[in-house]
Amino acid sequence: MNRRAFSLLTAILALSACAEGRGPAGPATSLGSTPAPAPAAGGGTGPVALLVPLTGDNAERGQVLVQAAQLALAAPGSPPLDVRDTAGTPAGAAAAVQAALAAGDALILGPLTGAETAVVAGPARAAGVPVLAFTNDPGQARPGVWTLGITPAQQMRRLAGAVTAAGKTRVAALLPPGPFGQAMAAALSDSLAAAGAPAAVIRFHNGTDPSIQASLRDLSDYADRRGPIDAKIKEARDKHTLEGRKEAAELAKTPIPPPPFDALLLADTGEHLAWAASFLSYYDVDPPAVQIMGPALWANPAALGGAELNGAWYAAPDPAARTAFDADFQAKYGVPAPTLADFAYDAAAIARVLAAGGGYGTASLTRTEGFAGVDGVFALQPDGTVRRGLAVFAIHRGGPTVVEAAPTALGAPGI
Repeated sequence: MNRRAFSLLTAILALSACAEGRGPAGPATSLGSTPAPAPAAGGGTGPVALLVPLTGDNAERGQVLVQAAQLALAAPGSPPLDVRDTAGTPAGAAAAVQAALAAGDALILGPLTGAETAVVAGPARAAGVPVLAFTNDPGQARPGVWTLGITPAQQMRRLAGAVTAAGKTRVAALLPPGPFGQAMAAALSDSLAAAGAPAAVIRFHNGTDPSIQASLRDLSDYADRRGPIDAKIKEARDKHTLEGRKEAAELAKTPIPPPPFDALLLADTGEHLAWAASFLSYYDVDPPAVQIMGPALWANPAALGGAELNGAWYAAPDPAARTAFDADFQAKYGVPAPTLADFAYDAAAIARVLAAGGGYGTASLTRTEGFAGVDGVFALQPDGTVRRGLAVFAIHRGGPTVVEAAPTALGAPGI
């Protein structure tokens, strides 16, 4: 998966909760469509810049982001919105951020992709202007620059907590090559370490079907599990007697020992996922002995590629949490809110809340209680990462079911 696709994963989608060293969190600040409170004394702020592609290949996505931000800032007392076109390119983003800073904008919402965020971060940080970017590229998170997209780290933290709570602590992973696979591997390793579980056994395939099959066979230790049984069957058949044939037939019914893991993370989508899934039973990697897990991309049925993954888990925002936002968006614009709109709405709503309560400083942005946004509770961390309250879903033919509900407070495990 290339970096551009990785940065836009959220457009396809549909440890402890408090930051380390911080005190217990109170109720998260709601980002609902309520009017902003009266500005606090001494809480002056400037306009808010929205850096989005209004031209180029991502212009349609950019328009959605503008609509969502305008909806969040429609309440009285909201700061003015300064929309700047990035054209969906690093060069366009560089020009847009310079124009926004020259105009005196005090908070930057966007840009959309990781590549654009990389060029916006430097000038914005030098000017002391916070950035709430829409990418889910974990490489762009840093002090003063927050990545609001649903990241591999958020997903893996939630899944690691759920699977270890279910008593499955021997985790393996078969992952695709490239930035996304590497990010999932790093997130899985960090999350298991934080949960006190053993390190995962991780394999990467090279993006071809033969490599996927060979990697799964190797990862599942199939040859060593099946080999002794096959040797006994051969020995019985080599007797060339009726008794030998009967013995071989009975040996063929011998259950294959389970694989050396009880949870398996797959991160492919489409045809590659379907290919991997087709070999799970062949190599005796079967539920309920093994819990299959995957990325939040699996929330989109098209991402499954027809794979039979009944009972597999993924972590993602609960669609039920965005019902009110979706209704407001449809009432305003006549269409349901695309998933990407969630991040622009929440970023703009943060600006509305903080403009009325003391400004866009780091202490306000990283408030311990966090925020209750379109996709549930989340908290901005001082290092630029974001903790989110995701739900855990299981895939079924009739649609996904909730295995663990999304936490509603920052003190819950998995955030």
